[in-house]
Amino acid sequence: MKMYINSIGYYIPSKRIDNDYFAQKSGVTNKWINQRTEIQSRSRALKSETMNFMCSCAVKQGLSQLPYNSGDIDLIIFASYTPTDTVATMGHIIQREFNLTKAKVFYISSACSSAINAIEIIQSFFQSDKAKKALLICGDRNSSFSDDKDRTTGHLWGDAAAAFFFSKERHSIHDAELVDIITQGLGHVGMGTTAVTLNIQKRKIEMPGGRDVFMHACNMIANNITEITVRNKCNISDINYFISHQANMRILKNVAHQLDIPNKKMLSNIEYLGNTGCVSSLLVFAENYTKFKPNDVICISVFGGGYSAGACLFKINNGLGLLNER
Repeated sequence: MKMYINSIGYYIPSKRIDNDYFAQKSGVTNKWINQRTEIQSRSRALKSETMNFMCSCAVKQGLSQLPYNSGDIDLIIFASYTPTDTVATMGHIIQREFNLTKAKVFYISSACSSAINAIEIIQSFFQSDKAKKALLICGDRNSSFSDDKDRTTGHLWGDAAAAFFFSKERHSIHDAELVDIITQGLGHVGMGTTAVTLNIQKRKIEMPGGRDVFMHACNMIANNITEITVRNKCNISDINYFISHQANMRILKNVAHQLDIPNKKMLSNIEYLGNTGCVSSLLVFAENYTKFKPNDVICISVFGGGYSAGACLFKINNGLGLLNER
């Protein structure tokens, strides 16, 4: 079923933490980090840049371009694995702040695939006619839980938030169209539930199964790209741009090698923002949105700890394009 992106907003903290910082904190060098991840810096929220603040800024930016009355929004989903509060969720806070009184509101978490899962849920609400206009708020403030002294993962994390406004019907010629989406829960695969953990009581995120994550991420991201293109009767070469979860540049290069994807088609921001969590792939999409041309097809494929995975196809504008109508 078709649905459309009507407006996008995002917020990225301006502070950057470079690799030399971690040489002092954990003993890992710039060369060591670069060889394993190719991360040069990561976004770091200031104390004042709370999850509430980042998400609110993203929503405000998106609302400024919204082609309809925000009061018509009837569904709000907050996607994150680093929430500030799981009772008064970010979705409810945004509902109150922006007076979105008609909306159903809830929070979902499926690690770094949370945003893709949220998009599929929105599609289901639209398909069942339980909603017609939705706001997806997606963000992770990894610095609330990361440990800079952790040699294994301390150097990975960045902070950011994004807001995507969706509708069941097209409202502007500029609306991007969701062509298709697939997701999987993979807790039964590999190290599954123990490879990446976030202990809320200890306020610490850890990745004891990094090698297992790398292997399954490379395979599942590539497999889902293949599956969603086959489902839509197009070739890998027909896709204009590919975006994956920004966990590790080596994963992105492995996927590109497996599928023979040219480097210029693989979009990323991990080099300067680090792993911004479940918002990372949508953030890349948002940062590059103005460079997309009519009829461009963008494939997003993600893998998250837990494990979970998913992929989707977006088409810019609604020209004839390369994909058959579903």
